[in-house]
Amino acid sequence: MTAAESGDVAEPATRLTGPAVSRAAAAQVPAVRDAGATARDADAAVTELYATHYRTLVGLAALLLRDQATAEEVVQDAFVAMHGRWRRLRDSDKALGYLRRSVINGSRSVLRHRAVVDRAATPPVPDAPSAEQDAMTLLEHSAMVAALDRLPLRQREALVLRFYADMSPAQIAAAMGIGTSAVKGHTARGLSSLRTMLDAQA
Repeated sequence: MTAAESGDVAEPATRLTGPAVSRAAAAQVPAVRDAGATARDADAAVTELYATHYRTLVGLAALLLRDQATAEEVVQDAFVAMHGRWRRLRDSDKALGYLRRSVINGSRSVLRHRAVVDRAATPPVPDAPSAEQDAMTLLEHSAMVAALDRLPLRQREALVLRFYADMSPAQIAAAMGIGTSAVKGHTARGLSSLRTMLDAQA
């Protein structure tokens, strides 16, 4: 008589009991722990990078944008985006490079948007300047920054990254998304133009 004929239900060939159950359950935990660990790693990394590089990145964006408040927004957006991509980055050096590229790209987007708006909009009545705006106004009135502002965007980026952020040509190339030879060309032309403009004001 078969088990089916007798009405008995055949037991499975293997049954997880005792330690086997614990091992099977534990096998489901690493994914949860990994996700939690990754989130904690991202939080810790972003906090450390923010404390170390925030002011420098804001200064970089402010020189490109000539607007402290917008520079802060661009940098904050870059940190938020980096946090979301931390699972792919997992490396502070890569993260800093990502932040620099994000700040440059964000600044470019703002400048493009400004150009469109400026062509269409009537100049607004200026608000009372904040302390940060006063500081940026003083900076903008210096001969060097005024001359820097008249350079083409790529030349200005190359000079700001080289002499403000103290980055190497290879780092600048990675941040700007161009080759090192192009970086050297933009830097040389930018310096030449700056000298010409400053000499004319002397």
